[in-house]
Amino acid sequence: MAKKRPQTKAGKSGQAQVTNGEIPVVGAREPCPCGSGRRYKACHGRTAAHAATEHVQRPFEGLPGECDLVALRELVPAATVPLTLKGGLPEGVPSVTLATVLPMAWPALRRDDGSVLLALQNDGTSGDLSRDLADTLQRALETEPGNPVPPRRVDPEGPRLQELLDTAAPFVPEVHTGFEFWIPQSADGADPEVAASLERANAAAIPTVKLDSVDAAYWCETPEKNHLRWVMPHAEEELLDALARLHVAGTTSIGPDTRLVGSFRAHGLMVPVWDLPSAMTAEECEKPAAEFAERLAEALAVDAPLTAEERRARGGLTNRQVTLS
Repeated sequence: MAKKRPQTKAGKSGQAQVTNGEIPVVGAREPCPCGSGRRYKACHGRTAAHAATEHVQRPFEGLPGECDLVALRELVPAATVPLTLKGGLPEGVPSVTLATVLPMAWPALRRDDGSVLLALQNDGTSGDLSRDLADTLQRALETEPGNPVPPRRVDPEGPRLQELLDTAAPFVPEVHTGFEFWIPQSADGADPEVAASLERANAAAIPTVKLDSVDAAYWCETPEKNHLRWVMPHAEEELLDALARLHVAGTTSIGPDTRLVGSFRAHGLMVPVWDLPSAMTAEECEKPAAEFAERLAEALAVDAPLTAEERRARGGLTNRQVTLS
């Protein structure tokens, strides 16, 4: 799809000037379209590059289901969540659904019936995933039904999801075994490209289940062993202290032959990870996870300094931490 060019006029330097606030995509060494006479990289390109590096550490903070949003962005292959917009849905849009990923890595899709699918696992350009998703959502609502929404460079001053979504509405993810949700049940058949993408995605998807007994904990099955990956809302320093206390007490396991092996750091939140026996199902994780949540709450409430042994345990946990984003 061709990029929409902004309206321009000639400036004093003889170069085109932007009149509607948009900056077209130009080469770094080309004259800046603002008319300054300088190269783009030394003028508006410098501002754009700076904006792109302004990383928002917790892009989903303030949204319902922040921990689940992080999980769906980084850990869960196939899931959907109905979204509620402030002020209700526009005319001709029966629903808006957040999806982990869409065929051909589309940022969003406006279906034939006018409904919108918004993909979460796409690269952003503004440094703020919430702003990137809000831009895509707004464009999806205006896209003609039956069309995907193409990627584009996002205005770093544009709205965020926190401004578009009803933050009082429930956030209830549904984890799927595959990506059949790409194709409406009423459809006679899928586009060949979509069908091929669906087959590839289903083949690569790791079986994943969301636990019911605790928030934002996801069991997954891999060939050698199973895992529990649990996105937690607590401040990192406090959570590390609490996990260190539990480690020294020997109470970090969630059942026989389970082990807390480390954690991810993703979008400003910590994601502790346990190795599980290959025979341990998601259902068998429910009660031990709930019991661990109670122990963790008690450990988080302790404000005494860590002992020497607890400090060593904390150092080990920190060394086994991997940053995803």
